[in-house]
Amino acid sequence: MESELHDVMLVCQIVQTMGDAIDLSGDGGVIKTIVRKSKADAVGPTENFPLVDVHYEGTLADTGEVFDTTHEDNTIFSFEIGKGSVIKAWEIAVKTMKVGEVAKITCKPEYAYGSAGSPPDIPPDAQLVFEVELVACRPRKGSSLGSVSEERARLDELKKQRELAAAAKEEEKKKREEAKAVAAARVQAKLEAKKGQGKGKGKAK
Repeated sequence: MESELHDVMLVCQIVQTMGDAIDLSGDGGVIKTIVRKSKADAVGPTENFPLVDVHYEGTLADTGEVFDTTHEDNTIFSFEIGKGSVIKAWEIAVKTMKVGEVAKITCKPEYAYGSAGSPPDIPPDAQLVFEVELVACRPRKGSSLGSVSEERARLDELKKQRELAAAAKEEEKKKREEAKAVAAARVQAKLEAKKGQGKGKGKAK
């Protein structure tokens, strides 16, 4: 089950675009919709960066009533992915996000607070909707600097590869344009030559 869930989330990271509703849990229990995309080079939670900082607002799906938010006092909520310190829907959804991304996460009771709810704000069997912004990913406290530097090196290498690919694409485009210009010049030269030949024949007569 865990491997299947991992595969689903991997696919979601690759194919999801803004506005698409993605079933992260595979049973309709956790639905994610991107509200604001992250930058292309943004990072997400990893084994080396499992601590996440988020802004969020939670509402009851049935009534739209806000039951919790960090926006009123502009606070940050932090937790570690994989520790079970938040509801299951968050564990599943936040690990698919990138820094700077804002997503709407709709979760059924079994992925939230279940039949017990969380009195007095969340009634039993409540479906919840969260709007979550991933603000940052950080290394676990006490982790070696080596793992952090390795992650940065990996990201730098990816950035370098993207820049090289872009440069190669630009160079190829430039060559195509030059080739077109040369071909156009040849055609023009042939036309001019034909015109010259026509004038010469006229004079000879």
